[in-house]
Amino acid sequence: MKQIYKPDLNSFLSTLKREKTNRIPIAELGIHPIIKEKFLGRKITAIKDEINFWSNAGYDYVKIQPKVNFNQYKEEFQKKYDVENQSVNRNWSSEEAGLILNDADYENYSFPKTEEISYSNFEEAVKYLPDNFGIVGQYGDIFTMTWELMGFENFSLALFENYDLVKRINNSLGELILNMFQNMVSIPEVAALWYSDDIAFANGLIVAPETLDDLFFPWLKKIGELAKEYDKPFIYHSDGLLFDVMDKIIDCGVTALHPIEPKAMDILEVKEKYGNNLALIGNIDVDLLSRGSKEEVVKTVKHNIETIGLNGGYCVGSGNSIPEYVNFENYMAMIEATKSYDYTF
Repeated sequence: MKQIYKPDLNSFLSTLKREKTNRIPIAELGIHPIIKEKFLGRKITAIKDEINFWSNAGYDYVKIQPKVNFNQYKEEFQKKYDVENQSVNRNWSSEEAGLILNDADYENYSFPKTEEISYSNFEEAVKYLPDNFGIVGQYGDIFTMTWELMGFENFSLALFENYDLVKRINNSLGELILNMFQNMVSIPEVAALWYSDDIAFANGLIVAPETLDDLFFPWLKKIGELAKEYDKPFIYHSDGLLFDVMDKIIDCGVTALHPIEPKAMDILEVKEKYGNNLALIGNIDVDLLSRGSKEEVVKTVKHNIETIGLNGGYCVGSGNSIPEYVNFENYMAMIEATKSYDYTF
């Protein structure tokens, strides 16, 4: 029978635990404000507006991050421009020169301090949460910010020529972001943790597995241990081809994987090999959502539900995120196809 879509946090959490539920949840890591404001028909100016969007669109949670000032980092790498009179921020990563090239640069770099991190967004959100609706605490990029701060070419050389500097940067970022998760996981209304950090391209890992073993997986495991201690699902996001390290991801305590990028991994293969250990989120191609037809979107959603989702452990969502250039009607078609599916359990 067709389901009335009200927030159902318990169903979402059960899905993340690979349990069979009476519907398939929808989930996203990021949705551009332009898309959210188009849905609401008004500007988003406060946490209450965010909750109104996520709950009314059909999600069972609002994603919230701590407030942390990375201004020195952002000012160097973010470039802004307008698209059709809409203000749109683009993030660009430095391939060459970064901010920290030597020990003196590291000493002079102003990392945020843990006491400067604010959790006021969480405090505000708690006031407005609908029934059976929760918070997903999210942050990420310990590995990514490590190489971005150096520039990828310098980072690659430093892996061989100045690994101590790489480790110092990685440890500074890791301790800072781990502290965020330690604080987020202790908030009762935070129902799940979501860590994002891209470690792969569509055709393979960004760096050798041995490098990830030292700069990435120890931090992922520490966050996974926090989630396990508090009995909260742990979602991990990385684009790209992850088969070579999938067992390590699972060993770190990850319970759900996002976004199963379609051009990198076949979701049927991922489900067959790892569905007993991982819930799967996403996989609806962003290019399809941007340039395809509504009929193609609906067909893909139904295919994923019927081949991946009906036995539990799958949330419908994009194969990355919802940027501002996604066709709004296609985005809505993805949501409505999930909501209106005639579930037979």
